[in-house]
Amino acid sequence: MTDNQALMAHAERVRRAEAEVAIAMGVTEAFIDRLVESFYARIRDDALLAPIFGRVINDWEPHLAKMKDFWSGVALRTGRYHGRPMPAHVAIGGLTPAHFEHWLALFHATLQDISPNPAVTDYFIDRAQRIAQSLAMGVELHQARQRDFASVA
Repeated sequence: MTDNQALMAHAERVRRAEAEVAIAMGVTEAFIDRLVESFYARIRDDALLAPIFGRVINDWEPHLAKMKDFWSGVALRTGRYHGRPMPAHVAIGGLTPAHFEHWLALFHATLQDISPNPAVTDYFIDRAQRIAQSLAMGVELHQARQRDFASVA
């Protein structure tokens, strides 16, 4: 076995082990579907976030399917998601840390309402916080670069 093959085999074992932990907690594809549907229903009704999403999403069904793939990949390590979230969020324009904080608050409220147990809530919140922080930092970095570029142009 080559070093690369050994590394790939190890990564697959880790992926499976992480998925098994989530499944043992109660994370299922059905729960992920419900979470995504419930959360984005709140987004569409939210005064702060609905206008932002409304600018970039014309057809919600493909977006919901993509988000189900995303969360399946995050929570169950399925590898179904093949998108690039950072460029998508940078392209929206005008996002601030407050938007990401509000997104997290809605996500947490959704989990509080539908989660099968506190462990699942904590599992998703931990991941959502890291994702939101990463996206917020990436968006801010891009905006800072744009400001710097504009100041020398």
